[in-house]
Amino acid sequence: MVAARTAAKGLSTVDLEQIRDTLAAGRKPKVVFTEQAGQIAGQLGQVVALTDPELSDEWVVVRFGRDELPFSPADLAMAPKTTPAKRAAAVPAPREETPVPAASSVADSPAATPASSAPESPTPDSPATDAAAASSGSPASQAAPEPKLAPGKPAAKKAAPKAKAPAGLTVTLSYAEGEWTVAANQGAKALAKPYVIKAGEALKMVAMLDVPGVHEAVEEIVAAARAEAETQAERLRAELAEIEARLAELREAE
Repeated sequence: MVAARTAAKGLSTVDLEQIRDTLAAGRKPKVVFTEQAGQIAGQLGQVVALTDPELSDEWVVVRFGRDELPFSPADLAMAPKTTPAKRAAAVPAPREETPVPAASSVADSPAATPASSAPESPTPDSPATDAAAASSGSPASQAAPEPKLAPGKPAAKKAAPKAKAPAGLTVTLSYAEGEWTVAANQGAKALAKPYVIKAGEALKMVAMLDVPGVHEAVEEIVAAARAEAETQAERLRAELAEIEARLAELREAE
């Protein structure tokens, strides 16, 4: 039954709503780990909390052993429930009672005499006497002491389950259409959307990397951008000089 559940695709929206209602009622629903959970697939755990799914893909907190770890809904499935048939099989069958002969038949039997029906008193050396002495708490009836563990051998501890490794982090530095941008992703989740940075900041970031060819390529891009900016500045200065000369002529004409 557990193997069939571990092949499931994870918790559905209906399952998550059921878990949320169960937690609100003060109970901790049981779940089973799917194949996507790795080495602990097929094991059972208890959901103790649901966090914000907008902050992380792993927002279902499960108690497994002594640890409480976050998992994604795809790592879990609802635990199978015990069927009524199994519960009925666990109920012991009623004992059959031996029928007691009627009083009239016992009285009519020739062997049922007062001497034979009276219980015999146990002799001092009989097993019944030993049993009575054991039940009365005599020294002979005391149980033998339980064996103790040998010193220096502590009880073996169960290995803690291996925590799931976090998703990979990717930081991207890009240059396009005269602008430098930086973006960051963790797995499939975007931590920082591409935002514009200065060329000097991009050059500092690349300078920390000891990768042949990358620093030279960034320097070429920065040098080309600098040359283009200087050319544009010279053109603007020339235009400004022409405008100032024309303004001076207009002032002299007044």
